[in-house]
Amino acid sequence: MHAVSYTAQWMAAARSLESEREDALFTDPLASALAAPDGFRLIERYAGGGLLPFISIRTRFLDDAIGELRSDPGIRQVVLIAAGMDTRAFRLDWPEDSVVFEVDHEPLLVEKQRRLTELGAEPRVDRRVVPADLTREWLPELEKAGFDPARPTLWVAEALTFFLTEEQAGGLLKTLGSVSAPGSRLALDILGRALLRSPFSKPFLDRLADDGTPWIFGTDEPEEFLLAHGWKVDEIKEPGQPGAGEGRWPYEVQPPERRGANRLWLLRAEYLEG
Repeated sequence: MHAVSYTAQWMAAARSLESEREDALFTDPLASALAAPDGFRLIERYAGGGLLPFISIRTRFLDDAIGELRSDPGIRQVVLIAAGMDTRAFRLDWPEDSVVFEVDHEPLLVEKQRRLTELGAEPRVDRRVVPADLTREWLPELEKAGFDPARPTLWVAEALTFFLTEEQAGGLLKTLGSVSAPGSRLALDILGRALLRSPFSKPFLDRLADDGTPWIFGTDEPEEFLLAHGWKVDEIKEPGQPGAGEGRWPYEVQPPERRGANRLWLLRAEYLEG
């Protein structure tokens, strides 16, 4: 399977382990089957550094961003970019007229659907898969699947910007903005730049690079980065803060004025018209 799906299996395994906890932040009953064949092995390979709790906290943070649609009648169109083995279309409660697009490489989506069919899984929303290569022009494929750029959209980019260059990450944000109607929103996570240079992170980062999925991009100024590419941040959290896994993060939350701290950003933003 493609290297990106390698990462997707790891994420699914992490969601499966979280689902087994008594204090689980969410429950994903499909995750274990979607983690095969390498996901649980990768959990051991990439152990340490708070990665497992971060994945759980991030998942819940993005779940909550989607959950808010139930009280926001303006957005009924959601796009999961590089969706991987994501099962939100199957496990979340959705407003009646919602449409969810899952964008990723075709081989991954085919394999994912095969497993979901074997499990007898049925989506709880109008779910549309979009085979596309995100390194190329992919918006036409999204529109062929029924995406309407005239309607407000919630874009969800989970564990995606890590694998891009700074130029690619900025280009992605501009691409999303080019088809975002007024009222559109974005939910995502971004690495802090210091984390990519930290000796604490180096063994884990080296293993990712050895496996062909290096983490590349990070910024210590995420609000400024998004604003420069058309998006205004209206919520920014770090793991362990209220609304972002308070009580589940195994490390001290660093004060914002501490320079050079290892940070993982969780953000929600709104599209700036024009």
